[in-house]
Amino acid sequence: MVPLIVGIAGGSGSGKTTVAEEIAHRLKGESVCLVSHDSYYHDHSELSLDERARINYDHPAAFDTELLIRHLEELRAGRPVDVPIYNYATHARMRDSRRIEPAQVVIVEGILVLVEPRLVELMDIKIFVDADPDIRFIRRLERDVRDRGRALQSIVEQYRATVRPMHREYCEPSKRMADIIIPRGGHNTVAIDIIVAKLRAILHPTICPEPKPPIERE
Repeated sequence: MVPLIVGIAGGSGSGKTTVAEEIAHRLKGESVCLVSHDSYYHDHSELSLDERARINYDHPAAFDTELLIRHLEELRAGRPVDVPIYNYATHARMRDSRRIEPAQVVIVEGILVLVEPRLVELMDIKIFVDADPDIRFIRRLERDVRDRGRALQSIVEQYRATVRPMHREYCEPSKRMADIIIPRGGHNTVAIDIIVAKLRAILHPTICPEPKPPIERE
């Protein structure tokens, strides 16, 4: 069976990573792998740390999406890939990579995974995780201070300069490409239940047959 590719997009702090991890967790007994678009930031190790910090990381050009597309094609063909490891503290790729083996379900998540048409074409199910802007900002603020060692002022400046305008220009409009929109992120257990049931029905059609479409009546 050709692997299923599930794309999960949403603004920074929307809960898309939580949704991706929860779907993978609930698909116990299935072969699942997770791929993050963030791992594919272009490497700018030739620049100084200050120069790297000023890059617009919320623009599509910040990502090596060509490499991600090639990797998804490899996984779909049943071949393993070596995914880059990105260091958020230094804004650069690390020397090591992470080997990902082919799986029945490949979940790819990131703020802009529904923006590039060729990437979208590879996806069997497209999901957009929605959340209120204030919730997203608070989550991003807490995460960047706790996990990435960022200063409060730099987080606020980055949000104003790039995160907020790029969300409006690229991320939010990509919502129209989604098959499913999940409000409240990882807290929306009903939506996650439905997605997991759909995936199981595709993986095991004889055990979990999909419901037939309603009969049209005149």
